[in-house]
Amino acid sequence: MDDDAVAEYVDDTRSTIEAAPQMDEANTKAAILQNFLTLLGWEIPENTQLEYSVEAFGQTYKVDYALVLEGTPVAFLEAKGVDTPLNDDHEEQLSSYMSNKNVNYGILTNAEEYRFFQRRVLGSEVSISRVGIADLEMLTERSTLLEAYTKDDIESGEGREKLERINELRQAQDKLKTQKDNLAGNLVEVLTQSVFGSIAPLAESQSKELIDRLIADIEHEIDTGNSESHDPESEETVGKSHTELEDSSNAAYRIVFLDGNSPIAEFYGDRQTEAFVKAVDYLASEYSLISKLSELPYIPGRTRPIIHDETSTSESEMVQPRKVAGGYYLETNLSSTQKQREISRLIAHYDFTVEFHGEW
Repeated sequence: MDDDAVAEYVDDTRSTIEAAPQMDEANTKAAILQNFLTLLGWEIPENTQLEYSVEAFGQTYKVDYALVLEGTPVAFLEAKGVDTPLNDDHEEQLSSYMSNKNVNYGILTNAEEYRFFQRRVLGSEVSISRVGIADLEMLTERSTLLEAYTKDDIESGEGREKLERINELRQAQDKLKTQKDNLAGNLVEVLTQSVFGSIAPLAESQSKELIDRLIADIEHEIDTGNSESHDPESEETVGKSHTELEDSSNAAYRIVFLDGNSPIAEFYGDRQTEAFVKAVDYLASEYSLISKLSELPYIPGRTRPIIHDETSTSESEMVQPRKVAGGYYLETNLSSTQKQREISRLIAHYDFTVEFHGEW
């Protein structure tokens, strides 16, 4: 998947939506979703049929887009307008279409949110389940999932293999979350029996942190397909003043706070998250950021919290939370565009400005 092409699609789509936030289904399909299909390698009419007829609920319905190989539909894309929030009924609708035609891949989207589905056959059991979800900006962080729905990957069979890997990782992640206390207890028992019982308090804390890091690493692999360990603890969260920095120009990502033309502080790292967390931590520790927010959880026009004193709410859960000053949590599972937007929103509480340098 071409990362630049995904980023361009996200930026163009965001601009289109901001210009017409109440776009209906017909305009959403014409102005946005045909470009999404092109991003995935599907073209009208070569391998994409519009308004494909299927039977469901005892009636004949039209799937918005049937993605076809050798005359047979292999994936369905069901579209809603930007003005229509996705819900469970829409998911049931798409699942019925997929089940009726034995279609193994499905996408439900209103251009703002993207839900990905897979039909699986295990012995005599057939199931259709959601394997991933992303809002528009998060598409840049979902390369593996997007690739699985490209024409090339579906045609070669690689798409199925990638989705099976995602399913396995999700199951492992869910087990780690639900059995965290038991697993940590087992680790403590092994360590105390192998070393000394006196290390039990330390071992308990470290065991839970290990499981948390493993959960985050699994999420990272699901998103990127990269199994290289993602070590958030190695990323310092302390902001440095501009005068203290000597080699930041070599960093891939830099954020600079300025008072007029004078730099106040600069934050940098080889990964976006490093600079992002350092910048927010600095605002929280040096400029009482939390007191500037109207309430927690801080959800600026999104469905999940960006800053909160817990990692979850009754409606949603942070995907990759990182601690910042004061014991608060910052969501870091954001695209490059989202990180810049969130920093700019937070900076609006102060009299200084922000610049982004490097590979942003």
